[in-house]
Amino acid sequence: MSSLLKEDMEKKLFKPKGHTLCEFIETKSKSKERFYLCASVAKEEEVHISLVKHYRACIDEIYEVSEIWLLKDLKFIDGKEPDTDNPYFDMMFEEVCNVEAYSCASKYAFARCLIKLNTLHTKRDIKVLNFDSSYIEDGVIWSSNNGDCLVLMRICFYASNLLCLSLCPIP
Repeated sequence: MSSLLKEDMEKKLFKPKGHTLCEFIETKSKSKERFYLCASVAKEEEVHISLVKHYRACIDEIYEVSEIWLLKDLKFIDGKEPDTDNPYFDMMFEEVCNVEAYSCASKYAFARCLIKLNTLHTKRDIKVLNFDSSYIEDGVIWSSNNGDCLVLMRICFYASNLLCLSLCPIP
């Protein structure tokens, strides 16, 4: 479903502007409309972070950019509490943008994407606060764009280790 949504959003909203959609996550909202936080790269290699409103009009899917920021203006990204499973994070531009992602895994996936795009395009020092570094760092085996699958795989790996240790006889 998300790959079809990404393809549709890219075709209707980003490609006409000459942008390539790199990552998007669904955010929670109090209104009935759906919102997505998107990271895209323009032809001039400028990285845009945009909040996209998604709604249906008759049989058409409509996407509208509600807000847009540039990655080069991002001062820090704050994951709030790294030791708890929460979907909240802040991005500091000229003012703080509070975001509630759909899941903690999508929050980490978006943060990894911003770090990767920063490394490739803007090459600035963006502070990454209150994120578990084992899920964020590029050199770690678990970091990838697979997001939820890798988090689940890591949890299963730890659970199987605990099971094996609990079944071992104590001498």
